[in-house]
Amino acid sequence: MRIGVISDTHIPISADCLPQKIYDYFKECDLIIHAGDAVEKSVIDELGKIAETKAVQGNMDSNELKQSLPEKMVLNIAGKKIGVIHGKGAPFNLFTRVSKAFGKKLDIIIFGHSHTAFNEKKDGVLFFNPGSATGSMLSKKPSFGIIEINGDEIRAEIITC
Repeated sequence: MRIGVISDTHIPISADCLPQKIYDYFKECDLIIHAGDAVEKSVIDELGKIAETKAVQGNMDSNELKQSLPEKMVLNIAGKKIGVIHGKGAPFNLFTRVSKAFGKKLDIIIFGHSHTAFNEKKDGVLFFNPGSATGSMLSKKPSFGIIEINGDEIRAEIITC
């Protein structure tokens, strides 16, 4: 299972569209997960043309997205439990706060909000933040991620544009 992971696209505020490199990588994905702050529904719709897309709401999303997307979700994918949440508050130790948002043991927690890529395993849980896909605010370069699940093996990579 190959999952494209994206967050903090902030379209059309930070950019008019996603970088082409994201489309190139995501066309090989079985699923795309957007961890919030798409801002406009058109971003989710566009990703949905590439592969099935799951998304959560972010603090900067339009009212339309906030009404249609959950604040968090747990997905069972390829035998792994994956929590998805945008996150909130200061960027310091954000992974600790997003972990507490889920009351159960997960294999992977995908989050956004800080605009800073994070790919680290802690206490047996992979914490994965793809950074900002448009390079907005705190991120130096646009980035996104790929997570591959093959049996018990989980491989996660941050890719810069």
